[in-house]
Order: sequence, then C-alpha cells, then structure tokens
Amino acid sequence: MIPMPVVVCVVGGWCVVYLGDTLLRSSSGLKSSYEDWLAANGLSLSPFHVRWQTGLLNRLFAKWGRWKPRFLYHWFTLGMVFGVVAMFGSIILLTKTLMQTLAQMMTDSPEGSNEQMLQVVVPGVNLPVSQLAYFFIAILISGVIHEIGHGVAAVREQVRFNGFGMFIFIIYPGAFVDLFTTHLQLISPVQQLRIFCAGVWHNFVLGVCALAFLFLLPLFLLPLYSTGAGAVITEVIEGSSASGARGLFVGDLITHLEDCPVHSVEDWHACIKDISHRPQTGYCIHTATLQQARSPSRVYKRLDGTMECCSNNSLTDICFSYSNNLESRLHACLPARKTIDSSHTCRSNMDCQKDFVPNLCVIPSLENQTQLIRVRHRPQVDMLFVGYPLHLQFAVSLTNFIPRYGFLHFDLPVVIETFCKYLVSLSGALAVINAVPCFALDGQWMLTSFLEATLSSLIVEKQNRELLGFFILLAGSVLLASNVALGLWMVTAR
Repeated sequence: MIPMPVVVCVVGGWCVVYLGDTLLRSSSGLKSSYEDWLAANGLSLSPFHVRWQTGLLNRLFAKWGRWKPRFLYHWFTLGMVFGVVAMFGSIILLTKTLMQTLAQMMTDSPEGSNEQMLQVVVPGVNLPVSQLAYFFIAILISGVIHEIGHGVAAVREQVRFNGFGMFIFIIYPGAFVDLFTTHLQLISPVQQLRIFCAGVWHNFVLGVCALAFLFLLPLFLLPLYSTGAGAVITEVIEGSSASGARGLFVGDLITHLEDCPVHSVEDWHACIKDISHRPQTGYCIHTATLQQARSPSRVYKRLDGTMECCSNNSLTDICFSYSNNLESRLHACLPARKTIDSSHTCRSNMDCQKDFVPNLCVIPSLENQTQLIRVRHRPQVDMLFVGYPLHLQFAVSLTNFIPRYGFLHFDLPVVIETFCKYLVSLSGALAVINAVPCFALDGQWMLTSFLEATLSSLIVEKQNRELLGFFILLAGSVLLASNVALGLWMVTAR
C-alpha cells in the first residue's frame, strides 16, 4: 500500500495551493491583480496541476532550428525512422509486459517481476524515499530533452514556435512546447512525422549517452578513484546480521567471500549467488587439532536432519562434521574463528592433502540451510557470517570506486552512478510510453502522420484512414491502461 503520510502530504499540499488560488480569485480587491500576475508570468493553476509557459527561449529555439540545416535534416529523418520502429516495438513490449504481469497474478508469486523491462514506479512504495531526488531530476531532464526535440524539429520544418513550458502534475514534473497548430497542419505528413518522432528520438539518444557515460565512468574518474581491487562498503544496514563489533563497516574493502575473489560489485553478487547454490564450504585443519578437541558430550539430530554437537548457549563454537579413514561421520565442537582463520577452504579430504601434512576437511553443520561465510574486508579482521547468503547480500551497499586520496569520499561515484541509471531508465521509459499509439500521447500523432504518409494511395478515403487509426489508437490505449492499472495493483495492493 502507498504510505499514508505520503498521501496526506501530497493531497494536503495541493489542497493548500488550490484553496489559496480560490481565495485570491474570489477576492474582489485581489482578483484582478492576481490574475494579471499569473498571466504576466505564464502561470496557470488547476486541481493537482501547475503549468508555466514562457517565450523567453523562442530565440534560442530559432537559433537551434536553423543550425546546420543539412545535418538537422538527416538527424530528424533518422529520428523519424526510429520513432516508427519504436511505435510498433512499444506494442510488442507492452504486450509482453502485460502477459508477464498476468502470469505473476495467476501464480501469486513476486518472482520474475525484476525481469520486466517496464514497471510502474510509485514513490514511497517501490521507489525509496532517499532516491526521490534522483527520480524527479532525471524525469524532469528527460522531459525537457524530449520537448527540445519537438521544438527544434518544428522550427526546422518552418512551424511557428510559440513557447516552452514546464508543469507539475500531482508529484510528477514535466515539460511541453507550444506550436502553431495551423502551420503544423499545412506541412506534409512526413514533415509532421519528423516533428512528432523527435521527442522519443531525443529520449533514446539521451539514454544511450547516459549509458555510455556510465560505462566510461571508471575512465573519467581514474585520476581520483581506482577500480578492480575490490568492493567498497558505502552503507551497512543497522541491526542487520552484517553489523556489529565484528561485522562490516563503511569504508571497508571486501576482497573475498570464502575462496571467491571479489574485484567489483558484480563479483560480489556473483559470489553470493554461487555460494547460495552450492553446499557449505569446508575448512582444512590439522588432525592433531581434532584429536585435542573435546569430544562432544551429546550429538543429536535437528528437525531438519542436520547434526548439533555444541551447547546451545555457545556464541563462539560451531559443530563441524568430518570423516577419516576409519569412520565416515564424526563431529567436533570447535571454536569457529580459531578454526577458520588459519585454514583454507575445501570440499573433501583430498583438497587438504598438501605437503604431506595430515589434514582433514571439516564442514560446519548448520540448521535450516544457513551457511557460514568468511568475508575478507580490509583493514578489519575477517568477518564470520552465519545465516542465509541473500541476507548478507542485502545488508550492505557497495561501490567499485576506491578513493586514491584521503580527502575524497566514495559517495561521489555512487551519486553519479545512481543518477545515470535513473536517467537511462526514465528516459528510455519516456521514449517507449510516448511511442505507444495511444490517445493524448505522441504516439497518436505519430500514427496519424504515418498512416497519411503510407496509406493515402491504398486507402483513398481519408475517413477510412481515420477510422483505422481510431481502432489502432483504441487498442493501444487499452493496452497501456491495462499495463498501468495492473502494474499499480501489483505494486500497491499486493
């Protein structure tokens, strides 16, 4: 469910704005000056919607639209081709997303939701409050770049540019351009298509540029940050199994999970996945250590079938199972840290037969499929984690970037990385959604111009072309509305 404080703040804020607007408009002394002030500043208010428009940027758009006409012709022609492909591709993508959503609803399982390319985002529900700034800034930049594409293409096609504006709808920011409709209707369908496709084209280019910058970020930050030596901890969730005096700390450099080397955040996730899908790792210890260890007073089987040989009150000892040449299943209660610190990992006794030293492979006997994982993190001593591997994975946040100088903080690369990821996701989503042949979106005008440009010779009657376009728009609108409605329900109601 959507958190109630978020709903109260949003609705309450808009109520205050709308109430103030209503009072000023109903005041006989302030109405005229208030409305003049709104008109002079290009402002307009309605329930849950604030809009601002200006003509101050008209000269700038005119300059951009006349810059290198030949280049802009090829640029927006390429955008037109992309827009047409995106229009049909968006239908396929939305259909696939809808089928995935319905499949999840039928199975009543959240698994597979992360595989969807399109997901409904609700701030405070599946979007962390701490990342709202990234979200709103990225969506605003994506919207501005989208409308710049429309505006420059319109000027290039000799359509009068009336103004540029921005708005806030409920909590979502956006932008728009005001074009002279009569000029727009007089140009050819192909020219119209260049203008209507320019927005999704610019969103695609913005997403590609942000993705390229993200991949090249290690190179850009090379003088200040190094990579490839491990994963730096940027956050440890308080109260998690990874926190505590012998746990992980912000700024530590993780280099190994057991025998799995960690050179990056990707390696960290890969190691966690590998450990969670394989049996518990064992450790080589000298046979003399096992002989000196006190024999367990009682060995009993837990409910899940695993064996326990240590006192339930022990916080430092763990029951280990092993085998020798005489007996196949023995158990020993050993101090975990002392046993593991000076040993290497193994799967069987054969892995411990090195340098003719009599060693045996001892394997922790833990319950409920939990595992003992040794985490090497400089400059601290190794952490011994007992629990589910996925709990360890989500207990910390990591970055690949290691500061070269003491005055640098590891938050800077994290901020840049996070913002680029949001820009890629939101700009791409804006391109896909606007390309859908749906009423009130760019896809409506893209489809109309496309049909006029391609079917005017096959379907002579314009009324028939409009009827065909109407049914396609109706289908696209239903498809998009179904995805949004079911996506919202999956996010908020489940």
